[in-house]
Amino acid sequence: MPHTPSSVPEFTKWPSFPFEGDIRVKQIEDPVEVEPSRKGEGSADCVACAAPDEAYIWVSDRWRVRAMDQPSGLPMVLILESRSHLDLGDLPNLLAAELGVMTVRLERAIRSLDGVARVHVNRWGDGSAHLHMWFLARPYGRLQLRGTFLSLWDAILPPIPEMQWRENLALVAAWLAEFGGRPLAEPPHIQWQAPSSFAAAGDSAGDDTTRGTRPADGDTGGSAPGGSEASGTSIAAPAEPISSVAALEEPDDEAAAGGNPVATDTDSAPTKA
Repeated sequence: MPHTPSSVPEFTKWPSFPFEGDIRVKQIEDPVEVEPSRKGEGSADCVACAAPDEAYIWVSDRWRVRAMDQPSGLPMVLILESRSHLDLGDLPNLLAAELGVMTVRLERAIRSLDGVARVHVNRWGDGSAHLHMWFLARPYGRLQLRGTFLSLWDAILPPIPEMQWRENLALVAAWLAEFGGRPLAEPPHIQWQAPSSFAAAGDSAGDDTTRGTRPADGDTGGSAPGGSEASGTSIAAPAEPISSVAALEEPDDEAAAGGNPVATDTDSAPTKA
């Protein structure tokens, strides 16, 4: 019989809990007799297996690291995947040992970034059958973000600047490449402009507006939020904050019930950062 607790848990009073005000506990549903299959149970329909190396920021013979397709609220959110279609409990001894080394190595790489205090490492595995370990960076000084709710804060905080995000991805990829593998993330490209051209660009701004032509280079007033002219890749900014973790770990039945509209990890291949 469904049961609903009479009071909210004590953790709702913690400073790190992201919400306040009147909170109700959802009704607890009856357990199902047979759980539904996870996404990509077979390697034939696994998006991680089908994704090319170019969709990742760093790759090696047995491991790959990927980022989200756009910045989120935390300084860095990365996923470590095995190249082979295995889950955590299926890893042979060699890969199990390497997983420990890769976890420490990636944690150190992320923690080396400016403004990162801690790196949370998580594995849920309810959304996708292919092994994927989450690495979430907690911003330095943000004590309210300490603890188990960091993945929720990722969807609440405003996204970090895209230029900073791309630079961080390139730094992490380069750090990992010091121990082997191939870095694929590139730093944002700087568009240099000669000082003598500043005045000319400013004088022509009014003419551009009058003629309805494209603004001069460097004028971002008409650019879409989240666009990346500097990197050569356009990334649309979300209408509202999204949770990277929720988007990828959400089971199919939750998504069908009106969950996060962002594509899951089996809806589309990871986008190269």
